[in-house]
Amino acid sequence: MRRLALIFVVLSAPLIGCGKGQDNPAAESGRKSKGTIGVSVLTLTNPFFKVIGDSITEEAGKHGYDVAVVSGERDVAKQQAQVKDFIVRKCAAIVLCPCDSKGIGPVIQEANAAGIPVFTADIKCLAPEALVVCHVATDNYQGGKTAAEAMIGLLGEKGGKIAILDFPVVESCQLRVKGFKEVIAGHNAGRDKGKIEIVTVLDGGGLKDLGYKAAEDAIQAHPDLDAIFAINDPSALGARAALEKAGKADRVQIIGFDGQPEGKQAIKQGKIYADPIQFPEKIGRTTAQTILQHFDGERVESEILIPTALYRRADAEKDSELK
Repeated sequence: MRRLALIFVVLSAPLIGCGKGQDNPAAESGRKSKGTIGVSVLTLTNPFFKVIGDSITEEAGKHGYDVAVVSGERDVAKQQAQVKDFIVRKCAAIVLCPCDSKGIGPVIQEANAAGIPVFTADIKCLAPEALVVCHVATDNYQGGKTAAEAMIGLLGEKGGKIAILDFPVVESCQLRVKGFKEVIAGHNAGRDKGKIEIVTVLDGGGLKDLGYKAAEDAIQAHPDLDAIFAINDPSALGARAALEKAGKADRVQIIGFDGQPEGKQAIKQGKIYADPIQFPEKIGRTTAQTILQHFDGERVESEILIPTALYRRADAEKDSELK
């Protein structure tokens, strides 16, 4: 029977015995742990990050490691404290989905000084002094381009006015917006008619409630808005709710990003036009495999990117995982 490592959601109780080669008293009875891998994700309220944590846990568990998964709750100070806790307890490795791509740098340096290898998943660390062994993520730049190509197809030859709901504090969203803007700019180049105008870029926070507020602001400021690009499904779903309340759900189309179950269901229902979808299970599994390769002394790539795939209503209607 496959033994899965336990996930510890650490609130105030300390982790015990995280060091490589030490027994973990919280491990499954009768199994000697090779050590614990400490994982701090952006937030466990987003299913995407829960899948990453679960996948790391399962894959590392096959090889005798326990995994302690905690939620940074989008608070870099909280995440810094979690990393310090992993360091004190001598975890075998640390995986981060940073709450702030630059702000997380100093505590990664502390882990570096302690000799604990650090890996990032989905969100990259942008602090140049911090050493990260490998970053495993969606190819967000490619995903942003894919979203823009879908937007061009959606608006057609008429073009139109669009808003972007961003989450600029994290690197992955910066890349999505960069790729999106570049393709839109290329589409507009040399055109007199049919241009796509980005009339506003607002911080939707990557959350449903903040996405709602940002979309509400966008449609009030630009009543002739044609479409919205939201950097993830929660903000896209928040935007949809704002459009429904304003009576503009039939006029303003939405392209999201992620491919979470709720987002896919919204695509099936015609509430979101399309998503470049990510593969969080593959991100988590690849991260764990890369850590194990590093433990074995193998050379690993500094960055591993996993392409997105565009998911439309036709895909949703054939998706056996949707009810």
